[in-house]
Amino acid sequence: MVVLYLIVATVAYLLGSIPFGYLLVRIFRGEDVRLTGSGNIGATNVARTGAKGLGIATLVLDALKGAATVLFAYVLARKNHLCSNEELCTQVLRLMATAALAAVLGHVFPIWLRFKGGKGVATALGVFCILFPKAILLALAIFIIVVAVTRYVSLGSILGAIAFPVAAYFLQQSDWLSLLLASSVSLIVILKHHENISRLLAGTEHRFGGGKAPVAEKQL
Repeated sequence: MVVLYLIVATVAYLLGSIPFGYLLVRIFRGEDVRLTGSGNIGATNVARTGAKGLGIATLVLDALKGAATVLFAYVLARKNHLCSNEELCTQVLRLMATAALAAVLGHVFPIWLRFKGGKGVATALGVFCILFPKAILLALAIFIIVVAVTRYVSLGSILGAIAFPVAAYFLQQSDWLSLLLASSVSLIVILKHHENISRLLAGTEHRFGGGKAPVAEKQL
């Protein structure tokens, strides 16, 4: 069982660490996205380069790589006969939750970019769409409403991350360890937004749709 968890965690981390935002901007614009705006490799900052299409592509690909890691854990668990019926048993759910956490850690700390990656929002969205679909719908609704009203993507991400574990607890049956792993993902997303929180409090946070920001706020 330990070997199975190690395999899932390693594969999930490596898949999660693929820096799609960095690669897309480098390939199609010949630029380093880390030198734009916040210096982040995520979809929002990719869009700030002036290529909103690449921003959308980054969002989709980051979410898909997250979903792929959880599906990989599910398939591997089934092949190893961890459950005797069609329902998700505790061991399968825990293995999938392990993959979810490892994938987000890979995105946030990618080995390919010296462990300086994104904030994990899109990847978390992908893993939770498979792992806790009911809870992520509520968190996503909160994100959309907050961004639509305030145009602060960071605020929507933070509030959605806070709402997710609460929604997962009340809307879906889960054992304590799986919920703890899922809550850890939300905590990582929130902690990675610490600079955004400071700017929100200071009233200097960048609003979505505010145009291209050519100089990074923080060089990597």
